[in-house]
Amino acid sequence: MRTHQCGELNTEQLGTTVDICGWVHRRRDHGGVIFIDLRDRAGIVQIVVDPDTIDTFATAEQVRSEYVLKVSGIVRSRPDGTINLAMYSGEIELLAQNIEVLNESETPPFPVESDIEVNEELRLRYRYIDLRRTVMQEKMKVRRDVTRVLRNFLDDHGFFEIETPYLTKATPEGARDYIVPSRTHQNTFFALPQSPQLYKQILMVAGMDRYYQVVRCFRDEDLRADRQPEFTQLDIETSFMTENDIMDIMEEMIRQLFATVINIDLGAQFPRMTYQEAISRFGIDRPDLRIPLELVDIAEEMQSVDFKVFSGPANDPEGRVVAMRVPTGGELSRKDIDDLTKYVSIYGAKGLAYIKVNDLTTGVEGLQSPIVKYASAEIWANVLVKTGAQAGDLIFFGADKATIVNEAMGALRVKLGHDLKLLEGDWKPVWIIDFPMFAWDEKAQRFSAIHHPFTAPSCSTEELVANPGAALSRAYDLVLNGTEVGGGSIRINRSAMQKTVFDILGIKEDEAREKFGFLLDALKYGAPPHGGLAFGLDRLVMLMTGSSSIRDVIAFPKTQSAACPLVNAPAVVSDEQLKELGIRLIKPAAK
Repeated sequence: MRTHQCGELNTEQLGTTVDICGWVHRRRDHGGVIFIDLRDRAGIVQIVVDPDTIDTFATAEQVRSEYVLKVSGIVRSRPDGTINLAMYSGEIELLAQNIEVLNESETPPFPVESDIEVNEELRLRYRYIDLRRTVMQEKMKVRRDVTRVLRNFLDDHGFFEIETPYLTKATPEGARDYIVPSRTHQNTFFALPQSPQLYKQILMVAGMDRYYQVVRCFRDEDLRADRQPEFTQLDIETSFMTENDIMDIMEEMIRQLFATVINIDLGAQFPRMTYQEAISRFGIDRPDLRIPLELVDIAEEMQSVDFKVFSGPANDPEGRVVAMRVPTGGELSRKDIDDLTKYVSIYGAKGLAYIKVNDLTTGVEGLQSPIVKYASAEIWANVLVKTGAQAGDLIFFGADKATIVNEAMGALRVKLGHDLKLLEGDWKPVWIIDFPMFAWDEKAQRFSAIHHPFTAPSCSTEELVANPGAALSRAYDLVLNGTEVGGGSIRINRSAMQKTVFDILGIKEDEAREKFGFLLDALKYGAPPHGGLAFGLDRLVMLMTGSSSIRDVIAFPKTQSAACPLVNAPAVVSDEQLKELGIRLIKPAAK
């Protein structure tokens, strides 16, 4: 039907007759000559329709935007002054000899190419129109390129691509499962996998050595800009490799990915930072290292001040008092500071104390803030030295429970970094290592796993039992520009250690047997040391394309309410289907 794609025509085809197909991007009638920009996935080419070709010209007069055409014509050079070097085909045009309308189109619900902002719900309902936009086609192309480069790298390094089941058993990993009723085993249910975690560990026990899979995963959880109920991850597992070995090879893969797809050099070696250092300096375990702002502990200075807002947390083992210097932040207005105070309140902060550094040479007299009077000149001098403050700077303070301070000040740091355009560099990757094994759940009065219960600790079984709260894991996360793009760990490969971890988590033997019996059995039969990680493919493509949401890099995403406007899912099913599955619906209670 066609000899070329629209966007691949250039001066190499000059003088030749070609057949192309595509959608009418734009039609312009210049009083006797009609110009049509025809678009396909490869790009756009300009078609010229001369009135001398009577039938062809008559057809061109009738076409409208988004009509599907087949055009036969001769490739010729554009006249002087009309060349468009911004287009691959910008030096040529196609003199139409014949135009065939393959299909007509109603007026689209929104323009395919326009600066007009379109409601996302409308975009998703007419996703087939939205995906015709050049910007969306480019994002889908990047996604294609990303998966191709990743597959090629892993194939070249001895990994096998192996598929794992979608219909599996419910083994909650922190989020709710999507449940699938079984018709052949009534009153029982499959679950869609939150990840292939257990299957890939079993593949290592089976001697597969190096596994990967570009896999769909499902989590029935509340959505955010970087989350979807179904998402894609690059899942990887290896045998006989340490965490350093795994990080090294994965780092090489990500460097190659960015260099190949978007021509970005991420540097020779990614820095590695402990979880504790990340929390201490940035308040978060996924720091954006492009932002130069840091949290500085000043609890020691504040323990004896008269200001209880500071002295209380400074003397509380679970409290934290920090200062954060904002270079030239003294230019912020009182309204700006009030707005930032409201912002940190979202994260539980009860206020936002600050000091404007007007003049360093006059001591306390050069500081502007209602809190200056609550501490001595010596204490403020120490704070200024610790933060490295200069004249014209602003120092923000956080004082509360450590969790609140970390979350509020960490979020404030990111907001200020972007709002004040303080970012240094375009790309800053970092490995976060030495995570705690467990977090104490105050409400449930028990430990929970920071990653998942199959993560290996970096200590012995005896040390783990003696002090589980202090134990570190052999886990590692790759963070890029403040976004976690991948995470993994060395796994537990000995039954005794796995039982110990389950005991600490309060998972009884019968519960462990019910949920994970097949894995526990596999560990008895020579399970090798193994570990791996998973990269969020959607998040990687989102970052690489400069998108603000993973919905923009997924062909058919769900909305914030986990619905699909395109096909109207989820939807009710017939009584016959429910009866066949042995399911009876209960009407929700009236509100």
